[in-house]
Amino acid sequence: MTETAERVAVVCPSCSPGLETVHEVLTTGGGHATVRCTECGHTHKEQRPSTSERERDVVVSQDGESFTATVDVPEEETLAVGEEFLLETDEAIMTVRITSLELDEERAEEADVADVRTIWTRAVGNVTVDVTIHPQSGNETRAVSAQVPGDYEFVVGQIDDLADEEFTVEGILVREDAHGYEHEKLDHDGDSALAKDIKRLYVRDESTTAWSAW
Repeated sequence: MTETAERVAVVCPSCSPGLETVHEVLTTGGGHATVRCTECGHTHKEQRPSTSERERDVVVSQDGESFTATVDVPEEETLAVGEEFLLETDEAIMTVRITSLELDEERAEEADVADVRTIWTRAVGNVTVDVTIHPQSGNETRAVSAQVPGDYEFVVGQIDDLADEEFTVEGILVREDAHGYEHEKLDHDGDSALAKDIKRLYVRDESTTAWSAW
């Protein structure tokens, strides 16, 4: 580090968890800073206080409908498709995922807050998963929708149940705004995805009674 490196006083989780010590700022970005303790050399991340915020319009898609809200975002933030954040509205506090960023004359996958006019999102706290059901015998299939928590995990090859109906997951079609998956279609035993990342679920009926529309 040079003698002109920025220094801040923050708590060091390694040598001084109860008292602030001098730290050198190594890198900054995304509202956080990577800092190094000058006492013990421990490196960790700290949230940088925001000097100002920008109010931005947010369009939320939920179960085929949409509504508009606003959110205050630190002006130094960079937004990107796939990121999630808590949105507080008059009705509720919900988790939403960015699906698109609208700038002045185009849309972008990533942009600085100053350049963003509208944040397009999808509610992912509780989601509707479209399900294609293959019967135990015969060729007739059905399509239903399941309401599940966004973090509910489905695993290919495993028996699962919803609303007292039993089924085996055979395949998962992943949404375009989901990240961390190697393929759009997951169909090998052990492949898994969270409900909020699923566009369609393909299952084999294992119940002894007829399926119901959940």
